[in-house]
Amino acid sequence: MYRIIAGKWKAKKILAPKHFDVRPTTDFAKEALFSILENKYDMISSSVLDLFAGIGSITFEFASRGCEDVTSVELNPKHIAFINTTATELGMQLQINTQRGDVYDWLKKFRNKKSYEIIFADAPFETDEKKYQELISLVIHNKYLKPNGVLIIEHQSRMKLDHPNYLETRKYGNVAFSFYRPNDEEHTDQEN
Repeated sequence: MYRIIAGKWKAKKILAPKHFDVRPTTDFAKEALFSILENKYDMISSSVLDLFAGIGSITFEFASRGCEDVTSVELNPKHIAFINTTATELGMQLQINTQRGDVYDWLKKFRNKKSYEIIFADAPFETDEKKYQELISLVIHNKYLKPNGVLIIEHQSRMKLDHPNYLETRKYGNVAFSFYRPNDEEHTDQEN
C-alpha cells in the first residue's frame, strides 16, 4: 500500500494486491523529489515519462498534481492492468497513457517520437551499473528529454552513476535520486 501525498487525491491510499512484488518509493523520498520538481516545473503543462512504473506510485503522484500527460511504461501486465483500473477509479484515465513493454526495448522502438520535461526511472533495485548507464544513454541520446527537461534515476544510495550529463544526487536513506540534463544545452546549475 502507498498513498498519494499531494494534489487532488492527497492522502488517498492505493492498495495493491498482496501478491504484487513491488517497492513503491517511500513517502519521505517522494515528498522531497516533488518539492524539487514543483520548484522548477509547472505540473499541469509538463509531459512526464514514468519508466518501470510498477503499480503507479509516481504516475499517480504526477496525475494528482494536475499533470495532463503521463506515459507509464511497465513490463508486468498485472501492474499495467492495476494502473489502468486505478486511473479509471480516480478519474485519471485521460491523463495517463500506459505502455506495456520492456523499458529498454520501448526506448529503442519509440526514439524521436516524443520528448518530455520529466523522465523518472525506478529500475529494479538489483539493476547493475551497466544497465543504468544504458538507460541513461538511451534517454539522453535519443532526444527523449526536452531542452528544459530532466531525467531522474532512482537507485540504491550506495551506487554512484556518473555520466557527462550528470547534475547531482539527492540521498534519502537507502534510496537516491540522480538527476541528468539533456544534451545540446548550455548547462547552468539548474537543480539548486
